[in-house]
Amino acid sequence: MPDSMSMFRLMGLPDFQSGDDLAQNIIDTLSIQNQRLQQGDILVIAHKVVSKTEGACVYLADVTPSKEAIELAKTVNKDPRKVEVILSQSNRIVRAMKRPDQQEGVLIAEHKKGYICANAAVDESNADHPGQLILLPEDPDKSANALCQRLEAHFQCELGVVISDTFGRPWRLGQTNVAIGLANVPGVMHMQGEVDAFGRPLSVTAPAFADELAAASGLLMAKSAKSPVILFRGLDWPKTQSSSRDLIRSHNEDLFR
Repeated sequence: MPDSMSMFRLMGLPDFQSGDDLAQNIIDTLSIQNQRLQQGDILVIAHKVVSKTEGACVYLADVTPSKEAIELAKTVNKDPRKVEVILSQSNRIVRAMKRPDQQEGVLIAEHKKGYICANAAVDESNADHPGQLILLPEDPDKSANALCQRLEAHFQCELGVVISDTFGRPWRLGQTNVAIGLANVPGVMHMQGEVDAFGRPLSVTAPAFADELAAASGLLMAKSAKSPVILFRGLDWPKTQSSSRDLIRSHNEDLFR
């Protein structure tokens, strides 16, 4: 492991709309600031700018709620149109309940990609228009790889890309950023067979490297700062054929399903 690393946010990016070229905007912004990406740099990118450029947005005015959505909306006190969108993004509803301390209840779902999160990651924060809902990209790993390949081709070096979203966590308060799309970056570092600082063999240690990057990016990726791209430099990491699914626990290992 290196003794130090640096991380900084890429300032000056525009507000993104459907059809915008995210990779080119990153290249142009770095050029204006006389900066270049370097060998081994990792970019953590908030999924919302990826979703916006790919058009992964829905407008409530275009949604007709189903009977199931209407009934579920009563349970959690949400707009039934939003619940309909959540259902469209979900494999299953994990938990739905009202909360005495908040106007809206809790709706935890398993997203189509396997992530367990609130509202199947359907979100209104940082939407450009009233009534707009932002979804996850259709294929976050594919999006991450496309961005990475464009940036590697331009800067002529090997890079990593992590696409992140903000999830809550069971048994702990607050939210943290997690990895939902990967390119080259390992999701998990398997350390079984290595030894700790006292020479004891490691049997189960497997740091969630991509999630650690995503979580750290949240320190600079404030929702009000318009800083959706965070650059990490100085880390030692193995280039890997990775997928965000590497971080999802299989159902047969889920003790709380």
